[in-house]
Amino acid sequence: MKIKLNAKDYECSCGSVYKLRKELFDEKDLIIINGFQVSDDCAIREDDELFIIPAGKMPDKADLSEMMCARHTPHVHEAVKKATVGIAGLGGLGSNIAAALARTGVGRLVLVDFDVVEPSNLNRQSYYVSDLGLYKTDALRQQLSRINPYIDIITYNERVDGGNAADLFRGCDIVCEAFDNAQAKAMLVNTLYEKMPGIKIVSGSGMAGLESSNKIRTVRRMKNLYICGDETNEARQGCGLMAPRVLICAGHQANMILRLLTGIEDV
Repeated sequence: MKIKLNAKDYECSCGSVYKLRKELFDEKDLIIINGFQVSDDCAIREDDELFIIPAGKMPDKADLSEMMCARHTPHVHEAVKKATVGIAGLGGLGSNIAAALARTGVGRLVLVDFDVVEPSNLNRQSYYVSDLGLYKTDALRQQLSRINPYIDIITYNERVDGGNAADLFRGCDIVCEAFDNAQAKAMLVNTLYEKMPGIKIVSGSGMAGLESSNKIRTVRRMKNLYICGDETNEARQGCGLMAPRVLICAGHQANMILRLLTGIEDV
């Protein structure tokens, strides 16, 4: 029977994935069949798409792209790998959003932040003790390159303001607002709406404290403006920023970005 094996046509005489792996590969190698990684043996059928991935080895760019395509389904991967997403602010939201988008294979990330990694960042931001003192742009670039060395990462060590925002994010399909300051959030949204008509913006608002996870949601405030969070619980005395709710909000933002990149505009 005819199948696809590692993105190539293959005439298969084996009846199961385990038999095929034993015949051609190592028994420790991972098996993905029709976009799903299997841990048990299962039958192979006509026109199935299989990837058998050598354990512990870094694939080349083409093979990694094909493997991610197999995991994400073709139309999703094709959409995200040609996209450019800008992230304004690389703190608790931005750093975790960037990691999620890199794992999903977004082709180009434009990362903007002026700050360095400080000890107080480690409770919720995607950095390590070894990153202390580094520019967040540099630390995050290193981290994302270990996640997916084949995506294009552009960084700017700059403070975003009304004068440079449009230039920094020119060419982006979507801009993710991930600041921790209400005035900066409003500035970015207003500036991009004025100078980049039609740009889609995914913003975060309200993820502090220990309120219920279920209060964090995604809403569409305007045609091209999406807000993720509870829109209430900002950081203040007695209501700090901690990893769980920040990560939930970052997940909302990353998921909304992926929905938009694949043509889904409702929340």
